[in-house]
Amino acid sequence: MQKYQDLEMITESIIQKVGKNITLATPLGAGKANSIINSIYARAKVDKEIELTILTALTLQKPIGKSDLEKKFLEPFVDRVFGNYPNLDYDTDRQNHSLPGNIKVIEFYFAPGKLKTVSSAQQCYLSSNYTHVARDIISRGVNVICQQVSKGEVNGDEVFSLSCNPDITVDIVEELREQNKNIMVVAQVNQELPFMYGESIVAPEFFDAALDNRSFDFRIFGLPKMSVSDADYMIGLYASTLVKDDGEIQIGIGSLGDALVYALCLRENDNLEYRKILEAVNITGDKYPIISNYGSFERFKVGLFAATEMFVDSFVHLFTSNILKKKVYDSVILQRLLNKNVISEIVDKNMLQRLYEHKAIGFNLSKEDFEFLKEFGIFNKSVQWSDGLLKMESGEKIKAQVDELPQEVLGERLRNGAVAHAGFFVGEQKFYQFLKDLPIEQRKLIRMKRISQINHLYGHETIDRLQRKNGRFINTCMKVTLNGSVSSDALDDGTQISGVGGQYNFVAMAHELPDARSILQLRSIRINNKGQNESNIVFNYGHCTIPKHLRDVVITEYGIADLRAKTDEEVAVALIKVADSRFQKSLLTEAKNHNKVGINYVLPSEFCNNYPQSYKTVLGRYKEHNQFQAFPFGTDFTSEEIKLGKALKYLKSQLGNRAKTVKLLMSLFLVGKPSAGHLPLLKRMNLHNPSNLKEKVYAKLVLRALCLC
Repeated sequence: MQKYQDLEMITESIIQKVGKNITLATPLGAGKANSIINSIYARAKVDKEIELTILTALTLQKPIGKSDLEKKFLEPFVDRVFGNYPNLDYDTDRQNHSLPGNIKVIEFYFAPGKLKTVSSAQQCYLSSNYTHVARDIISRGVNVICQQVSKGEVNGDEVFSLSCNPDITVDIVEELREQNKNIMVVAQVNQELPFMYGESIVAPEFFDAALDNRSFDFRIFGLPKMSVSDADYMIGLYASTLVKDDGEIQIGIGSLGDALVYALCLRENDNLEYRKILEAVNITGDKYPIISNYGSFERFKVGLFAATEMFVDSFVHLFTSNILKKKVYDSVILQRLLNKNVISEIVDKNMLQRLYEHKAIGFNLSKEDFEFLKEFGIFNKSVQWSDGLLKMESGEKIKAQVDELPQEVLGERLRNGAVAHAGFFVGEQKFYQFLKDLPIEQRKLIRMKRISQINHLYGHETIDRLQRKNGRFINTCMKVTLNGSVSSDALDDGTQISGVGGQYNFVAMAHELPDARSILQLRSIRINNKGQNESNIVFNYGHCTIPKHLRDVVITEYGIADLRAKTDEEVAVALIKVADSRFQKSLLTEAKNHNKVGINYVLPSEFCNNYPQSYKTVLGRYKEHNQFQAFPFGTDFTSEEIKLGKALKYLKSQLGNRAKTVKLLMSLFLVGKPSAGHLPLLKRMNLHNPSNLKEKVYAKLVLRALCLC
């Protein structure tokens, strides 16, 4: 591996190696080598002989306000939170519709909603299950792989960590090198990255070149926390009852994931209060038999294990609350015996006997037996293998026979277990710092792996089935139809919103594991472009991410719809029961008109009060005692910014409607001088001393919104 200190030199070396037809693959999310990518992109903009294709996903950019007010709000926040994070120039040009003709950007997952109106992005979206992305990138002729890494030492040797993104890099590089392709694998060392273990660890020779210069280190992109609404909390409460102890969990990012984790932490840390809340909002096993059959209200004795493509920052709270504590081991025999309670994590001579009886080791230990016992901590670190004998720390040699082994050779507990397997991660700055501050032995409990080892069972099915006991694959979606099909990534007109990612993989996996469930979280309504409520449960929809034959569990703020093994009529009725009551009548009528529900069916009255106030009143009482707050796990926003954010959100909702805009502007005549409480908020927006008519109007708009929110 050649190390470089200069961007121009490493860019030139790439061109010299692969030529001017460059197909560059770089990880999704935070693992992009921004400085190198920007340098290659800049060269291609100048040199039109270069044909550059960038293959990636989830391009993360510092937020930029669209309106003057948004810019006034965001600029100080962005400077404070994102620091010296360099935006990716290709995305800036793409969003400005100014990508050069010799450059193409192909993505398989968009930052949600960000590229709806960008024609080049919509045209160059690659629809692919996450497990197929490595294959698809290879098929497009990738010849440069460019990734951000952290460096460190293992056993005294310098190594690199792919840190947040081992997801598809290792698979791509191994396949291309096996094919003897002319490729260049390039690293940008950034010591801001947490040094992670597992499949993230690679030797220096994995890379052909590395930019290793601390002046190019930059702050890792941090996703600010979004507020958790009352509807989100209700969905989280319902979902929390379906998570079973001694199980496995996968959750997604965002406020719905935070709401679920909050409910799980409440279940563990204050179980009595948790049960009272469930009773107050009428979440019972009698009303929802699926809870009795598949879920629980109990605390976590054994705990949970996470097998998740994305290790979201809310997992930290499951970890610190001693919920994410179930260790699994990458050994079929060990995991099988642990599942059957034949052995425990405590090492003793009885464990050796059980391993021998189950043919995991021979009576006369082989070198392979020794290495297995050493790897998992059954033998302690000081014992050595010496010509068929075991060499003790004292130098004494003993027979390597199961019945001859003294206690001194044994370890105390199994080691090299993991409480989480993850393909990538992204989160807030404090999340990255948490990982960096974790002692190494605890950090190793979060084992980074390839997506091919996480998102499906193929090639490693036996161990996965043992590790993913009581699997709960919990994701979010945008629309659900009355036949149980789901749209999660695109609109019915074909507009791509995000991407398939791993959702299909996990939903399918839930049907392949005998005790697993797929749980899709859905807000029952949305506010459309006209400012009107719109049901997210619809009779049919022109796009499908998850087909109806994979329907399982759907949760809204109004309840749980158990769709597995149900007829079309039963599915339609179950979904209407958890729809917002403002839309239930029309949904039921349409279902009857299309012969999907019997003409004489009447929705029971207990499901006809699905209005926001039905749960807001209950949660409001708990909010008075500091529960169910907007940011349960904290936020990068200051208290002033939270207040301003609400006000600006209100203004946006009003100014998007002509009648509301006129009414709002007329009300500005009622706005007087700012109060002592509002003056600091205007200062934060630099509107405390407006110098022209536009700023005076802005100041009054903000004040009016603050008074109304």
